[in-house]
Amino acid sequence: MSEKPVSLSDVASLAGVSVSTASKVLNGGGRVSAETRRRIEEVAARLDFRPNALARFFATGKSQTIGVLTSKAPSMFALPVLLGAQSALGRSEMATLLYSVPYDLQSLGDAVRKLRARQVDGVIVIGDSLEWPLHSITHSLSVPVVYALGVSEDPQDVSVTPDGRMVGRLAVQHLLDLGRRKIVHIAGPTRDLATNERAEGMTRTLAQAGERLAADVMYGDWTRGWGIRAASRLLEQGTAFDAVFCGNDQIATGVHMTLRAAGLRIPEDVAIVGVDNLSSLLLQPDGFITTVDTRMAALGEAAARCLLEAGTGTVEPGVHYQPCALVVGESTTGARPGSATDEERYLEI
Repeated sequence: MSEKPVSLSDVASLAGVSVSTASKVLNGGGRVSAETRRRIEEVAARLDFRPNALARFFATGKSQTIGVLTSKAPSMFALPVLLGAQSALGRSEMATLLYSVPYDLQSLGDAVRKLRARQVDGVIVIGDSLEWPLHSITHSLSVPVVYALGVSEDPQDVSVTPDGRMVGRLAVQHLLDLGRRKIVHIAGPTRDLATNERAEGMTRTLAQAGERLAADVMYGDWTRGWGIRAASRLLEQGTAFDAVFCGNDQIATGVHMTLRAAGLRIPEDVAIVGVDNLSSLLLQPDGFITTVDTRMAALGEAAARCLLEAGTGTVEPGVHYQPCALVVGESTTGARPGSATDEERYLEI
């Protein structure tokens, strides 16, 4: 038979205070001396006291629960953001309540009503791309709302996204440092904010080095097929290039396949950089494609921290850009997978 759980009255009795005083102190309130507060907290820690969630709600009006809205919870990008947010919230003893709903206004309205009924203490809205702004639900709720992996349509909302300009800077600076000067860029859709921010960071870095692209930016989509078509077009046009900065790792894979089939050596003839650290997201890191990791789990943690701090008034409205990291692989250095340590291949600048 399991032991009887420690109760609040057990803590109060051993600390020599009333149950009411112990409750207020352990819930962050109560006007007591520093010595009394220390004694209560020490007893609670020694007994491994865990407050009853329902009792805490009645005492504080806080549910210790954060609602999470996403349209694609199991997706490659949304899932690590969700897990990162849950990890950060869990360390603050906050539970998460997940709703996976379409991002249309009716579905969002239904979800908001459910979140109100659950009396959550805050909401994180997780997008899946930067192609379209996220609908704002902030004014429909009386608790803080943070948007992650997407930008809210309301500029006064708090949105947390990867630093796209940093992506472009890291990728191109790495190629320049390797002595590559004939760089081309095969990008995603023109309407995507990520595409445009990465191109901006790339262009600025090239300009600072007194360089320019070897050809106009090629816009398409995020697929391997687009990488194949774009690389084939470069070869057919006779474009001279010694490096390709690709909008993501899928495009980079298509480019690699095409160039190798044409008899070019990677990276001796052409170096390739992608974005997303896709093999790591798929839990199959192979160290081949040099890539810029947008650090989805860390982004989720950052969104959770913004939410927890929102009530203090210390979080500025607008977009909060999260740093990315260059993961060096064989496609630019020629180093075989496993020939370098993770620390040597994973460079955060």
